[in-house]
Amino acid sequence: APSASLGRQNSAGNSQDTQGQGQSSEQKPAQDNNQQKENVPDAPSTVQPPTALPQLPETPGSEEQSSQGQRPEQSQPAPATQQPAANEPPPRADSADEQPTGPRPPLNVKTVPQGSATNNGSESDTQEQLFKIVTNVNQVMVPVTVKDESGHLVGGLLSKDFVVRENGKKQTLNFFTSDPFALSAAVIFDLGMKDVDVQKVNHTFPALEGVFSPFDEVSIYSYSNVVGQLSSWTAVGQRLSDTFTRLATASGRNNGPPVVDGPFGPQGPSINNVPVDPNAPMIVKSTQQESHVLNDALLRAALDLSKRPKERRKVIFIISDGREYRSDASYRDVLKVLLSNNIEVFNELTRTGLEDAYSRLMGDARNQYTLGYVSHQPAVGQHNEIEVLVNRPSCKRSSIRPCVDVTAKEGYYAMPAAR
Repeated sequence: APSASLGRQNSAGNSQDTQGQGQSSEQKPAQDNNQQKENVPDAPSTVQPPTALPQLPETPGSEEQSSQGQRPEQSQPAPATQQPAANEPPPRADSADEQPTGPRPPLNVKTVPQGSATNNGSESDTQEQLFKIVTNVNQVMVPVTVKDESGHLVGGLLSKDFVVRENGKKQTLNFFTSDPFALSAAVIFDLGMKDVDVQKVNHTFPALEGVFSPFDEVSIYSYSNVVGQLSSWTAVGQRLSDTFTRLATASGRNNGPPVVDGPFGPQGPSINNVPVDPNAPMIVKSTQQESHVLNDALLRAALDLSKRPKERRKVIFIISDGREYRSDASYRDVLKVLLSNNIEVFNELTRTGLEDAYSRLMGDARNQYTLGYVSHQPAVGQHNEIEVLVNRPSCKRSSIRPCVDVTAKEGYYAMPAAR
């Protein structure tokens, strides 16, 4: 009996081993089949391109599919149900219809020497790092007015009709034009004249305003004892008209000698030079000495004109009786500033025909021949004489008629090179 039970237990154990071996044998083929299926590469998909697909959002049930032994998501084509909500194809880098999302690169490509574009921590412009050759060019511009013996402008002259000499040496012209230039005009009024003369000038302001073009710029100055600027640089318009309107109310100096003594003097009534009131203080009044600072006014206008653009023709127009007294600036200083900045001065000293003088002088300043040449290394601060000749008989040097009269600046002062 004990042996029989042992035999049954052994047989039962053997039967359990047999069943376990049978189950393991059944699981091994299944695992081998799964491994073979995983090792077999997928066929190329006809739906999606062979390029890498973007990461798609996970859909519900993906975890269940992976837990049921499905193949990885990377090795199988994505079904049509897993496309984005917009149902758009994934972006392709090689697509010809794809538009760039960022800004286009700049087209101003700069070429720099090798090694000069290295970032050295400075923010300087690359143009400053290029190799530069600096040379100073002393270009001299000479406005020339040519008139006949009757005072009319002579037109139709060419560059070959002019000869320019600097310090006696003939120069080669590299610039010539007869086109009118825009003016930068400084108009100076002398309020130290007699009041009757000042009032006569005030009535000519509309004619003076009419001689300027819309391209000109004008600044108004006045002087007597001191110099004042009535308006800054402005074009012809309402602002300039308002300045002339205010200036029209100005008055000149009183006519006649000043009253410093007598019954109507500042000390009060007197009898035989004895004050009626003996307690009144003795007042001694001396005559105030008037000044006419013409040179100071010219210097102020010339310095302001020197700051205006160089492409404009710079002129100073003075309405004065020509008196000069007690100016701080000398005539030599004023002349040096005028010639150094290519500024012309037109004065009208007569007291009649002012309206005709306005149009004539401004026309002469605007319609001039302009000659240019390069001066070869002039000494800084040295005065250089200029002589302009025309291949026509001169009214001053010849008795042949018809003749011409040439007006040009007599020289210039060489200025130091700009830095």
